[in-house]
Amino acid sequence: MGLLGVNLLLMVGPAVPVPAPQPLVEALQGVEVTHNDEGRSGFQLTFSVGRAGPLSLVDFGLLSNPLLQPFNRVVLVVTFNVVPQVLFDGVITHRQLTPSEQPGASTLTVTGEDVSTMMDLEQKVHEHPAQVEPIIAARLILGYSKYQLLPTVLPPPTLDVPLPVVRSPVFRGTDYAYLQEMARRFGYVFYVEPGPAPLMNKAYWGPPIRTGVPQPALSVNMGAETNVDSISFQYNALEATTVSGKAMVFGRAIPVETFISTRLPPLAAMPAVLVHQPNVRKTLLEVPDGTSYVAAYAQAQAMTDASTDKVLTASGELNALRYGNLLRPRGLVGVRGVGWTHDGFYYVKNVTHSIRVGEYKQRFTLTREGLGALTPVVPP
Repeated sequence: MGLLGVNLLLMVGPAVPVPAPQPLVEALQGVEVTHNDEGRSGFQLTFSVGRAGPLSLVDFGLLSNPLLQPFNRVVLVVTFNVVPQVLFDGVITHRQLTPSEQPGASTLTVTGEDVSTMMDLEQKVHEHPAQVEPIIAARLILGYSKYQLLPTVLPPPTLDVPLPVVRSPVFRGTDYAYLQEMARRFGYVFYVEPGPAPLMNKAYWGPPIRTGVPQPALSVNMGAETNVDSISFQYNALEATTVSGKAMVFGRAIPVETFISTRLPPLAAMPAVLVHQPNVRKTLLEVPDGTSYVAAYAQAQAMTDASTDKVLTASGELNALRYGNLLRPRGLVGVRGVGWTHDGFYYVKNVTHSIRVGEYKQRFTLTREGLGALTPVVPP
């Protein structure tokens, strides 16, 4: 599937996916891919199906196609101006047939999720004596080398090393659920994203990424440089939350309290958790008896960090042909042309790609902790 300046390559197969045959490509009507900063990402392929020819007297031809069977692997590669980028790598999990009395209107919709789905199929009892969360996370990820996962595991600023004579980490559930549960303790995220090359994936366990080179800016009301079709902003002053409580240390109750977000770098000149004092929501920390001070503080700070991430939200749609690139979640992007209050850099929370012949749209959600740009100019 191609349009001016953009080309889409569909690869599919039971073990090692290969470029889809021409009849399958010609039947493809549309592609939708959703990338989230937390949890799994998904894809949806819509095919036109018919019952022409002797073999179709029994059933729709695409239903019996061995390439579109559940748990087959699907890879999507988008090429912008001769530069290929892996858009998705996952497995088929669901199919929906929609027959129609109108000629050519019947469709087969194939839906799937990224390869982290394969980490969520088997429940186990996990025992990891004397091991901290980053070590456990790395070991779990390395168990899925067949999907060529390149692990990136970042240790949190505070760690509570479990002493076997006191406690031993035990978890009942899937590997995926365990990775997510450990990430939530520190306000971290776990996800798998495709690339850097087809059939390779990056597995990330760590804080939301707010560093690195920002993506090309989203430009609004800037004449020929405009690449955003629509955008809106929502500011919720009730989201920012501070946390207080107590942790028992050698029989003594030690206060635990948070005041600000520790997300770095800051993205807003006026973070809500500071500018709205003393009206910021205050939450009591609840931890089980025996929780160490380090673990209790990590949980409290994770709650504050997660709450400030949702204060200012921008939602919109951009024209991918004008943008000339893939807008990716889990990174930074600049917004310009909407005034100092809402200009500046944002964290990209999710992106949905909608691709049809002659059209490529990207819907996005951006977040940050408050109002006001920190830089006088947002580079393009």
